[in-house]
Amino acid sequence: VINAATVKYTIDAFNKVLPHLPEKCILSDIASVKTGLPEFYANCGHPFVSTHPMFGPTFASLSNLSNENAIIIAESDHLGKVFFKDLYNELHLHIEEYTFSQHDETIAYSLSIPFASTLVFAGCMKHQDAPGTTFKRHLMIANGLMSEDDYLLSEILFNPHTSGQLEKIQAKLSQLQVIVENHDSEAMKHYLEEVRNNLK
Repeated sequence: VINAATVKYTIDAFNKVLPHLPEKCILSDIASVKTGLPEFYANCGHPFVSTHPMFGPTFASLSNLSNENAIIIAESDHLGKVFFKDLYNELHLHIEEYTFSQHDETIAYSLSIPFASTLVFAGCMKHQDAPGTTFKRHLMIANGLMSEDDYLLSEILFNPHTSGQLEKIQAKLSQLQVIVENHDSEAMKHYLEEVRNNLK
């Protein structure tokens, strides 16, 4: 049984169908937030496979997914993992296998940082009559993000690891602010070099 209910209702949907499933039926979720799922699976009495396709219709080209990724949770049932590996390979996705804990850490980095940065950008934004290319690209990302479900955004940002990532953003922003206020060309050069190295 593949549960594709929205994150808010994933466990409720499982509980509704459980009485109708045979004992060996594998439960499966594709939720981007795994909060509560390890505990649910530990007590449900069924084998399970948990995965996370790391893309959505907002930004991904669903006709060509060769540059997209998927995570399969390591604690999952072997047969369930084989099924999703075959499926994701057919879609040409890059697959990584992480534990539930590693998944949460990865999501805090790969989703919380861009989500938080985009929210800050949009929170400071005002209407532009003649926006530049960079502004328009940021605006497109912000509009895409804000089309997502509020509960999903909240749950991703409420990940226990998000706070540490926000502290890193604040530290880098504070460093940049000092450089700008002091017009420190040498420090700016080092800052930009560090950013370029991070992008390699």
